[in-house]
Amino acid sequence: MKVILFIYQWFVLVPLMLVLSILTALITIIGCYVGNGNFWGYYPPKVWSRIFCFVALCPVKATGHENIDKNKSYVFVANHQGAFDIFLIYGFLNHNFKWMMKQSLRKMPLIGKACESAGHIMVDDSGARGVKRSMNQSLETLKHGQSLVIFPEGSRTLDGKIHRFKRGAFNLACDNNLEIVPITIEGPYKIMRRGTLQIFPHKLKMTIHKPISSDIADRDERAEYLKEKAFEIISKSL
Repeated sequence: MKVILFIYQWFVLVPLMLVLSILTALITIIGCYVGNGNFWGYYPPKVWSRIFCFVALCPVKATGHENIDKNKSYVFVANHQGAFDIFLIYGFLNHNFKWMMKQSLRKMPLIGKACESAGHIMVDDSGARGVKRSMNQSLETLKHGQSLVIFPEGSRTLDGKIHRFKRGAFNLACDNNLEIVPITIEGPYKIMRRGTLQIFPHKLKMTIHKPISSDIADRDERAEYLKEKAFEIISKSL
């Protein structure tokens, strides 16, 4: 079985997804240049993500869509298990959004340009100015009615466990009076672990929880409350 999976991955899955990734990136770049960036920056990658999960032999179960309103803006926060988190959220969240991602992803051929064209926020953490510029871009995105998806752990897990959240996402939610929507992700860690390219088919599960709001007046207290509450909800449902 391992030999069959190896042959399938490197002679079917990888070539197919390489071609589809290039096509999706080109469609996104051109579409965002000539048309509505919110449309072209979301729907082509959504289709690409669904196809990726299908050809990777990873069945998906996504629940909780009834908890969110397609016409509202949110700050979505999810645990970060692996690379397939991207395909799971992009393909099955069913809510238009912008990613907050690492600046280093801009260097990826075509993909980085596509992300930039789509208006995703590249976080520059090289210094105070870069961080401030990234936060200002996030605020502008939220002011224009978009939602954000953020991995508050900051990076993919190395051991499969959820790690403490950083405050950035929750400060943004407080500054814009937006609700936090926790998302629990299960499966990507078992499919492709950090530091490896080998894919092992496994079921994917995404649970969209009810939005969290708080009436605490003090911003810092509210952000801390949202952070701890989101962490509790996600970790308990793993």
